[in-house]
Amino acid sequence: MRIIILCVLLILSSTSCQVLSVPGSLTNVASGEMLYREDFSNPSSGWNRAPDETDGFLDYVSGIYRIYVGKVYAMLWAGPGLNFKDVHVEVDITKADGPQNDNFGIVCRVVDQNNFYFLVISDDGYYGIGKVKNGVQQLIGMEAMPPSESIHQGKVTNHLEGECVGENLTLYVNGNRLSSVRDSEFSKGQVGIVAGTFGEPGTDVYFDNFMVLKP
Repeated sequence: MRIIILCVLLILSSTSCQVLSVPGSLTNVASGEMLYREDFSNPSSGWNRAPDETDGFLDYVSGIYRIYVGKVYAMLWAGPGLNFKDVHVEVDITKADGPQNDNFGIVCRVVDQNNFYFLVISDDGYYGIGKVKNGVQQLIGMEAMPPSESIHQGKVTNHLEGECVGENLTLYVNGNRLSSVRDSEFSKGQVGIVAGTFGEPGTDVYFDNFMVLKP
């Protein structure tokens, strides 16, 4: 099913986390060098934890990170509380349960709960790059989320890569480049992961092997 993203009610994680700056000057870091890595084996590593939320679930579970979205037209995101400007982000994502008409992926340059970029795919094989500005969700450079055969459908794992470099936002899935768009709205901010719903609640997604590299 082709998914069109319109203005939607946005529900974001209200769990506070300390916002940190990466130590040292990134100008001296070589391209491809690891800036941050998380395998979710330690529940005290600093990511958002909201296991008892009525409309969703954010927490470590048996060596992975789980996001469950229990409300329609909603997005929940989580992150380690680190600020970056230009980044290459990677993560393994496994769909656990819920409707095919969903979205899940990476966020970057999170200014606050209502302003950030997202690079996502769906369980039924569609993808999109967009932003949330003042709480309103919109795609960038596309009217609807197009399909891709590179996306593994069903309860399987996809490896996502997202780059936020200058004005360029690029999404890769399972080693294949899907799209690159340009936008200058946000220049820096937090990184993390996201899952969302459209007309049906119940998106349940597992994340693992989250990495931030110098692009």
